[in-house]
Formats: sequence, structure tokens, C-alpha cells
Amino acid sequence: MGLLLGLDFGTGGVRVGLIDPARRQTIATAEETYRTDFPHPGWAEQSPSDWWDALGRACRRMMTAAGRPTVSGVAVATTASTVVACRRDGTPLRPALLWMDCRAAAEASRTALADHPVMAQSGGGDAAEWLVPKAMWLAAHEPDIYDAADIVCECLDWLNHRLCGEWVASRMNATCKWNFDGDEGRLHPALYDALGAPGLADRLPPRIVPVGAPIDRITDHAARHLGLEGQRPVLSQGGIDAHIGMLGADTLAPGRMLMIGGTSVVHLFHLAAPRPMPGFWGPYPHALTDGMWLVEGGQVSAGSVLNWLSERIFRLDGAGTRALIAEASALPETPGLLTLDYFMGNRTPYRDPHLRGAVLGLSLGHDRAALYRSAVDGVALASANVVRQAAGLGVPIDHVVTAGGIGRNPLWLRATVDAVGLPVTLAADENLTLVGTAAAAATGIGMFRALPEAAAALARGGTVIDPDPKVHARYAAGLDAYRDATERLTPLLHDLAEKGMKAVPPPSAARSRQEAAHVPAG
Repeated sequence: MGLLLGLDFGTGGVRVGLIDPARRQTIATAEETYRTDFPHPGWAEQSPSDWWDALGRACRRMMTAAGRPTVSGVAVATTASTVVACRRDGTPLRPALLWMDCRAAAEASRTALADHPVMAQSGGGDAAEWLVPKAMWLAAHEPDIYDAADIVCECLDWLNHRLCGEWVASRMNATCKWNFDGDEGRLHPALYDALGAPGLADRLPPRIVPVGAPIDRITDHAARHLGLEGQRPVLSQGGIDAHIGMLGADTLAPGRMLMIGGTSVVHLFHLAAPRPMPGFWGPYPHALTDGMWLVEGGQVSAGSVLNWLSERIFRLDGAGTRALIAEASALPETPGLLTLDYFMGNRTPYRDPHLRGAVLGLSLGHDRAALYRSAVDGVALASANVVRQAAGLGVPIDHVVTAGGIGRNPLWLRATVDAVGLPVTLAADENLTLVGTAAAAATGIGMFRALPEAAAALARGGTVIDPDPKVHARYAAGLDAYRDATERLTPLLHDLAEKGMKAVPPPSAARSRQEAAHVPAG
């Protein structure tokens, strides 16, 4: 049996990894970046051709460095709700709408008015980030694109098609983001039509399979692109990047939470039985594993806020950012500052795409370190707010695992542990998604009977970090102020968001769609 190839497409780039299941070890990795364009406030777009090109560069480099070993299975995880409108051969008709793009906020608000039982599986309505509101937006604002699209799909589906030539969707993405009925195992075309996305059901990938199910072998063309000449490993179904990380963390059992800290923060846990979860997304029936109800919380902006401050505002490079983190860490607390992290809206617990970020309490005595420390604390308080919401709903969380970019920022990690007030395990594997894709690939080729068995076999544990009770008490008071400020400022933030969205897009946004998105067929 050969190695397993995991492909993880994040917001800023693709990470690829070769995993040896026998040794429970990632033996080689590589990364490549791609560009995000922000043509208008609240909009974010990427070119699908950039994903494919970056994948080829990263994978070929890794395979060469690893000595071109035998690969038996492949699986892909991507950001959820990064939406592609394309021809049946995969040629995009416009740049992809990135997950964080919130132009479909008005459409999302209308989904909450839909009188259909399946909407209860997404907490009563869809987020502006999701595929259905984005399809509604395309149908209303770019009808030529929508009408010409043979396929409306996610980044995951487009990449799987490029790898094996099949249009097939993940049951995870469909259940969590498309209003696919996880209990009945079907779409509801009339719902899409009523919401303003006519014919969407016919444009979605026609085959929907569970995570870990085999799809097909990759094509010879894809094998050459990935540096796997002479090999055609089995492609198994993956899913949403953070959610697939639950397999890498082995947090499938109820009471266990996975908290992935990166560009955004995602909080994930399972329920043994369905129950109302206001402020969260779900519970989604059988989204990852049969017989479990997946619940999702999160923050739209997290590490992206910190990067925005250090890179775009302070213009710091990597060394400068590390020095800033050290300086901010030396501050006993942020003196008189409160940062709200809603730079691209809020997922949990407010489910409000119209919220916007703010820094309160500024004076001429504050410097870069104080601003950065306040931003870190604001992101940490947002995580604590999600955990408080779960506790208030009577959901016991006794085991938290975290991974991602948060592990490379000691100030952010420490602040989050203290703000949440629970012991947190920093996973041994920074990229749990790669481990999770390996678990999916291993299940698809029959190495394990089911995903829980694969997760238990491949997860590697980590280091437990305990909160400081005194510091947690300060954060608890800060969380009260954070929540109070949110409530008081919501009308103003909504007004500012509306004015920003009405602004005229700059001329640079009018660049050729085909130039930005075209990928040659074949």
C-alpha cells in the first residue's frame, strides 16, 4: 500500500502533503500561494486557473523532493462556499466568488423567510457566504453569467472535476451550504426556484457522495500535472477544509470541539441528537459521519484582521510582525481599547453579515503594540463568545483542540486559551486538514472500514495549554464589554456597511472576466 496525498486549498494558497498511514506521519509537504482580488467593499474573488496552476507547482515540487513515491489515494479539502459558475467542461465564466465575499447579504436575509422544513437544518436561514445566496445574487445581478452556466459548484467540485473528469459533490458541502436535505438525502429544486435561483438544482453536480467515498481514479492528464506520471491513484471525496480537520483532530465524539484558527476561526462539534442551536449553523444531519449532527460556529475575520493590521496598515514584513507580537505580548493588558472583529460580518452568534469592525477608546497615547494587542484580544473574545453561546444552550464542551495559523502566533494562542477559559490542546499537526484528507483517502481505498476508525488511527494528539484563572476573569469582563458594544453599535455598523456596499466599484474591477478566470478545457 502506498502513501496518501492530501490537498488543502485555503484562502491564500494550496498546501499538499504526503502522509504515511503506517507510521502516522506526514513525510513531505509543499505550498503555493494564489491571489485574492477585492474589487468592491465586501467582495472577494479568485481565479480558478490560479488554484490549478498552484496545485501543479506545489505537488510536482513535493513529489520530486520525496523521490516520486507510490501514491494510493488522494482527497481534497477546500474553503467552503467559494463558488464557480462554469461550462460543463469546467471553463469558468467569471472569477470565483470567494467564501468571505458577502455581496449576497440581501439574498441571504431572504432565505430566513423561506417556509420550508429543510431550512431548520441550517438554523433557519443561509449565510451570505454560502452557495445558494451567491447563486441568487448571480441570477439577479449577472443573469447572462447565470443563464450561460452549465454548472454552479464549489471550489472542491471544480477541482475534483479537474482531477478525475466527474462532476460530483460532497455530502458535507451540500448539507452544510446548499440546503441539501441530509435526512431525506435529496435537494429541493422548488425551494431554489422560490428563492430566486431558478434551475439551480440542475446546475449543481448531479452526484452527491459522503466524505471518504471513492469517486474515481485521477486522469492521466491530472497525474502528469501533479507529478504522478505512471500512477492513477483513487480520488476519494473530501469536503470543507476546517470540517475535514475534525478527522485529523479525532474530535468526532460529542463534547469535543475543534477550533481552527486561521484567516477565519471555525468552531465545530457534533451532537448525538438534533436540537435547536440558535446562533450556530446546523445541526446538519450526517454531514461528516452517519448518525451525528454537525454544528458549526465561527468568526469570518480573525487572522485576516491581524494580517491586515501588521501587513497592510503597519507595512511590516515577517520579521517586523514577529517583533510586533513580542512587543504586544509584553503589555500586561490593552489599556482602554476594545476591538470588534467584524471586518467581514459575523457568523456566530449574531449571524449578521452587515456588522463591521471597530476600534474603540483610541487616544494619542496608543501605539502600534497597543493596537495589535487590542486586535488579538478582540479576536480571542470573539472565540470566547462562541463558546459562551454553546454553554448557554446546554452543550457540554470538555475537550477543545486547536490548530492552524494560531499556533504560530503565541500571543493569539495564549489570549484565546485565557479568554475561552478551558484547557486547549494545540495539535501536534499544524495542518489537521491534511491529516483529515488522508483519513478520507484511506477510507476510500478500504484501508479503514469507516471515518471514525481512520481518524483514531491517524490523529497524533498534541500539547495541552491550561488557562490562567486570573487572566480569564479579566477576559470575562472584557467579553461583557464586547457584547455590550456590539449591541449598542449594531445600528451604526449596519448603516456604514450599507453605505460601503453602495459605493461605485473602482474601474479596476471591470477587468476581463475571461482573463481572470479562464482555464483551457481538457
